[in-house]
Amino acid sequence: MNKNKILPLAIAAALGSLSSTSVMAAGFQLAEYSATGLGRAYAGEAAMADNASAQFRNPAMLTYLEGTQVSTGLIYVDPNVDVNGTTTQTNPLTQQSTKTATSSKDFADSAFIPNFYVSHQVNDQVFLGLALSSNFGMHTKLDDSFKGTQFGNEASVMTMEINPNVAYRINDQFSIGGGVRFVMGEGSIGAKSSADFMGGLVPSGTTLKYMEGDDTSWGWQAGAAWQINPNNRVGFNYRSEVDLNLEGNANGFAFNKEKYSNPMNWMSNEQYAGSMALTLPATAELASYHQLTNKVAVHASVNWTDWSTFEKLEANIPSLPNPSQTVKQENWKDNYRFAVGATYELNDKTQLRSGVAYDTSAVDDANRTITIPETDRLWLSLGAGYAWSKDLTLDAGFTYIFAKDADVVEPRPGIESDASGALFGGTFEGQTTGSVWLAGVQATYRF
Repeated sequence: MNKNKILPLAIAAALGSLSSTSVMAAGFQLAEYSATGLGRAYAGEAAMADNASAQFRNPAMLTYLEGTQVSTGLIYVDPNVDVNGTTTQTNPLTQQSTKTATSSKDFADSAFIPNFYVSHQVNDQVFLGLALSSNFGMHTKLDDSFKGTQFGNEASVMTMEINPNVAYRINDQFSIGGGVRFVMGEGSIGAKSSADFMGGLVPSGTTLKYMEGDDTSWGWQAGAAWQINPNNRVGFNYRSEVDLNLEGNANGFAFNKEKYSNPMNWMSNEQYAGSMALTLPATAELASYHQLTNKVAVHASVNWTDWSTFEKLEANIPSLPNPSQTVKQENWKDNYRFAVGATYELNDKTQLRSGVAYDTSAVDDANRTITIPETDRLWLSLGAGYAWSKDLTLDAGFTYIFAKDADVVEPRPGIESDASGALFGGTFEGQTTGSVWLAGVQATYRF
């Protein structure tokens, strides 16, 4: 396993893959847009204006940044995700069942997630910004020896998001902002049989499905800020959904048109042009910032993600007799994130941060799958900022995330896409466990 894969601003592996981000943020969502916010568990982000990175969570916060600022950073994410369970195969002739213990350890790759931001004050009212970052992403691969690969064994999707923004200060109390989002993405998905099928005609390890493709698409965001008084502020941000249609090619037993007309050529490796629609869900954040004393501030936020739009993954392969191929039924639900944090001014140069957050799962127990073992997560974070000079600030953050143990049963009752996978290795019942630690650094220079 490649434990140091660079994920330059990755989004979601939504092609029915296994989720490293299931222990980082809800679903295949990433929260890691800056090391500054990492140190407070991203609490109150839509109301915070530490540096130019603030525009990614609320473009209206650009109005709190004087002059020109450049902020760039890197976050290292090290997940530890395991799956343990038992597969059960039933002989169709004798109806005898065979149970086999199976596991895959540390199947989520580590990643470096970079970011880059620029802000510029045009005048007292107009502010411009540019953000390069992402809030979706993952890359995973199950061990070849795992006996549940018939439900999905690998996935990788990488994108970069370019986000220009503009903000306007209405008066001393109210600001608004907005921007467009250009998303470039590419991805792949794979599934393999984990046992012989039809007396070895389809042997163990056969590629059942493999798809790869890429696309670009547009979205938008809008935000507002209300400075209630000098010590209290509220911010709100909304990010639209982004529709991707990953176009590329597909191959494998499930996508082989010869199996419909020529049973002797089922193992053909011919590739077919295909695509898969993927909607990155809309998100919203309501946040607040409160300066309690000269040294102490607290901040909080509630985030919502429209995961209910993630109902199923469906491929379109025009050359097949049935072009629409259901890859995975998901049946997700909306998710919420709650975070509180604090900032302490140790002295004129040093700022200390801390935070705690709780992510609710985007699936219920009945719809959890091996491919995306989504569950609740608890964040504990610490961070610090140091003013190296009047123009240069350095920030660092550290977070440890506890993921709730999650039971998984596949195939799920009544879901056809699960049942077809079970033919190539049996059913699976087990549990996923996981944790993750994150460490990041950020540098901001003010002109």
